[in-house]
Amino acid sequence: MLNKKKLIKIFKTASLCRNFEKITFKKIQEKIIKFPVYLSAGQEFIASSLSQMTSELRVKPMIFAQHRCHSTYLAFGGNMKKLINELQGNISGATFGIGGSASLHSKEINMYGHDGHMGTQGPIGVGACFVSRKPTIVFLGDASAEEDYVLAALGWASTKKLPILFVVEDNNLSILTKKKVRRNWEMSDVAKSFKMGGYQLDDNPKNIYRFKEKIFKKPMLLNINTHRLFWHAGAGQDSYKTFDRYKIIKKKLGILGNKIDQENFIRINKLWKKHSD
Repeated sequence: MLNKKKLIKIFKTASLCRNFEKITFKKIQEKIIKFPVYLSAGQEFIASSLSQMTSELRVKPMIFAQHRCHSTYLAFGGNMKKLINELQGNISGATFGIGGSASLHSKEINMYGHDGHMGTQGPIGVGACFVSRKPTIVFLGDASAEEDYVLAALGWASTKKLPILFVVEDNNLSILTKKKVRRNWEMSDVAKSFKMGGYQLDDNPKNIYRFKEKIFKKPMLLNINTHRLFWHAGAGQDSYKTFDRYKIIKKKLGILGNKIDQENFIRINKLWKKHSD
């Protein structure tokens, strides 16, 4: 059960991620960052909830993400200074200034950088899990989950009963093309067709947390409906009316939520100033 104490921990992590992305958004607008950046603002409760769950389980999973992975990197303990340097192309960055926003890697947190081909983290993550038998999380977007090699990887993971969790961060968009234009099926149903757990839920932490005792025991896919606040890449907003889970939970936590939010903003802003070229 997700009690208030645990929700606060998740919110602290989500707040770190949200404020990092807010400030990064400004740095893109100011031309301090000069290459494509994929922001995860709006989707931070997915990685934040999962990192809390794995921490409680005392599991340090292998992590395979794609673009829009800042929150994944930060939530699971990635070094923020290295991320700031990476976004400026510095050799002291998380991936030596050459991975950029989309291909973050960290040996310390078992996060493996993406190669740039859409959805390849699916079969690569399954292969790594098959060989090592280590708990593994593969993050996918709703578009990358449509790739044929992702579907084949799901079948293999199910057949071999791997300790793997597939997380589809489903914002209903492939750049700007909605799901209903691209397909008439859901990934949760695809998972079930492969005889593995397939679930449809939203990014409310209490809904994600319900799966804590089930993950890594057998293959599972969570299709988590979420929202992207900023453009597919760069600095702009999809819509000023976009649903924002962060604002709702911050309001629910009242004065404490505002305090956590403000403290993280000040701290991250100082870090950016200190480590900017």
